[in-house]
Amino acid sequence: MKEFALIFRLDNMDNTIPTADEIKERMNWLGSISAQNKLADKGMGFSSENAKVVRMDDIVTDGPFKEVKEFIGGLMLVKTETIEEAVELAKLNPIFKTGGSIEVREVMKPNS
Repeated sequence: MKEFALIFRLDNMDNTIPTADEIKERMNWLGSISAQNKLADKGMGFSSENAKVVRMDDIVTDGPFKEVKEFIGGLMLVKTETIEEAVELAKLNPIFKTGGSIEVREVMKPNS
C-alpha cells in the first residue's frame, strides 16, 4: 500500500472553527477510514492566526493573510493502493459543505 496526504484547504478563515455538527461529521468520516484500516496518520490542524512565511532571501513575514485565496487547514495520511482510491475517500469528507477542498498527494518515501 502507498500513503497519500490529504491536505485540507479552506477558502474562508471563518470556516476554521467547526460547529459541533461539523465535528461529528468529520469524526464519522475519519472513523470510517480507520474502520477500513486505511488511516496511516490522523494528522493535525494548522493555525491560521499564528503563522510565519520564511523566504529564501532571509525575509520572514506574518501570514497567511485574508487576501490569500485558500488556507491550509490541516492534513492527514491515508493508506491505499492507488491515488484514485485516496481521492474517493477524500470525496466523502464534509469539508465540501463549507466551500473547502482537499488536495491529494502521494507521500514519497526514500528507498530503504
